[in-house]
Amino acid sequence: MSAVADWYWRHGRHDLAWRAERDRWPILVSEVMLHQTQVPRVAAAWPDFIDRFPTARAMADAGPGAVIEAWGRLGYPRRARRLWEAAVVIARDGWPDDLATLPGVGRYTANAVLAQADDVDVAAIEVNVRRVVERVVGARLTARAAEEAARDVGTPLRGRDLLLALMDVGALLCRTRDPRCDDCPLHTQCATRGALDGETRAAIQGRFDGSFRQRRGTVLATLRVAPVDAASVDREALESLVADGLAFVDGDLARLP
Repeated sequence: MSAVADWYWRHGRHDLAWRAERDRWPILVSEVMLHQTQVPRVAAAWPDFIDRFPTARAMADAGPGAVIEAWGRLGYPRRARRLWEAAVVIARDGWPDDLATLPGVGRYTANAVLAQADDVDVAAIEVNVRRVVERVVGARLTARAAEEAARDVGTPLRGRDLLLALMDVGALLCRTRDPRCDDCPLHTQCATRGALDGETRAAIQGRFDGSFRQRRGTVLATLRVAPVDAASVDREALESLVADGLAFVDGDLARLP
């Protein structure tokens, strides 16, 4: 057994609820939730959410308003709208041959679902995996080169285990700041053993208090409770939510779609 495989079996995040799944739908839901949201917040929200929408059909039939309401405070609620749109396609037509054709599903998410649900030996490159392989190689990589490097770095792991092992190494050890190189199973083969020169860090999001994001969130939180007089809420924020398909104005009333 390789060092990275041994580390993964011992220290990987096997307790995450969605990792017990092998069905595409709950895995897709988890991946969409994890976009731009920290794992602990998703771990708290995912069980109740998937209980409410256990299948694509259940979500499609519930309608976008119910999904947006259940999304709660996870943030970036357009993800909820797009997830509902994907559910409609799956319920109507079945899973497409190319999962990246689903609304809101990019190449990483498509590959991640295939790897985790079907154990397809396809490399899925998200921010943690990319950071690991680029540091091991010691260079910035194109998407295709990163996929090839992931297979080499994670040998003999493949498919689901390859993705989750490298993801966990990145999240727990090969962190953006303060990497735990001495504990890393890839330490001996790593060209960098720390941050890569010129490594790009995620942009720090602007202040939330007083921001337009906060104004939108305040209006959406109000609408999750019940329809309200459209004139009683922030007009600009409401118009933005309507434009994104997250709210609807029916006469004098503003409500979820």
